[in-house]
Amino acid sequence: MLDTILGALLPMVVTFLLGYMAAWRHDFGSKDASTLNRMVLRYAVPLALFAGTVMTSRAVLGQDVPLIITLCVAIIGFYCVVFLISRFIFRMQMSTSALAALTASAPAVPFVGPAVLGDLLGRLSAIPIAAASLVINLTVVPVTILLLSLDSTERGQQNNTPARGEQENSSSSPRSNAAIFAGKIAETLKEPMVWAPILAFIVVLSGFRIPQLFVHSLSLLGHASGGVALFACGIVLASGKIKVNRNVLLFVFLKNIMQPALVLGGLRWIGYGNPVVSEAVLTTAIPTMPIVIMFALRYGIAQDEAASSVFLSIMGSLVTMGIFIALTH
Repeated sequence: MLDTILGALLPMVVTFLLGYMAAWRHDFGSKDASTLNRMVLRYAVPLALFAGTVMTSRAVLGQDVPLIITLCVAIIGFYCVVFLISRFIFRMQMSTSALAALTASAPAVPFVGPAVLGDLLGRLSAIPIAAASLVINLTVVPVTILLLSLDSTERGQQNNTPARGEQENSSSSPRSNAAIFAGKIAETLKEPMVWAPILAFIVVLSGFRIPQLFVHSLSLLGHASGGVALFACGIVLASGKIKVNRNVLLFVFLKNIMQPALVLGGLRWIGYGNPVVSEAVLTTAIPTMPIVIMFALRYGIAQDEAASSVFLSIMGSLVTMGIFIALTH
């Protein structure tokens, strides 16, 4: 079991630490992290999402409906709950709440799912990898991008609006807010990270099979997305400092322990057993997505907290995933 856990998760830790060491040696700096971030978000991740999604068949998606429903509830439901708690109880900004919700709900399946679940589940890993990747890429990631864009626009308007014109602006605010919202939705749909998996999902539903040679051509850069994202996270962490505060620990606890524990308890209570339980629990027990720090860099929101959360989630998963492997086998 120890060999399985280390073989699946140690590459993530090593890549993260290599980025930290590179920044500590001044081989890379924060500006380089921004460049790597742009490459990951605009090219590597969209290609990885398209190639990974388009290779999924309709038959695979229809093989295990209970597992797909469980992952939808675990990821989307947990995202909504954490966002509402962060926004209305902790009084965080909308953008910070969106990043917190993504941190606590979205396992890094699109990045490291084949490596982690492939070692743990073998042939059974295809369905949870495909299902979780589709749920994440078609729902919580686009919603996070939209909320980040809306919040950045709102903060920009508050900074640029003169006080003496507040009454005039308030009279036209409903119409202008609707226009801004529609514009942000259009901008979100133009993001490669959003339209690439949507396009691939449409191809899958249509039953059309893209030639393997073409998909393989897209996969080379896509395979680099997880490693480059983790490397950039290490650079960001070295440029700032590790923040171990209440919020960081809470969201790491929610991701690494609470989410898979709720999935385990819920499925056992309903009466399900393996392989559905092990597939769903181990999928949600994967640490948080490194793309959280990519979004934090792009929008200038809570960069130290995001990098610290990703780092602690990855390091903590060496223990927490071992616990859930023992509980489900």
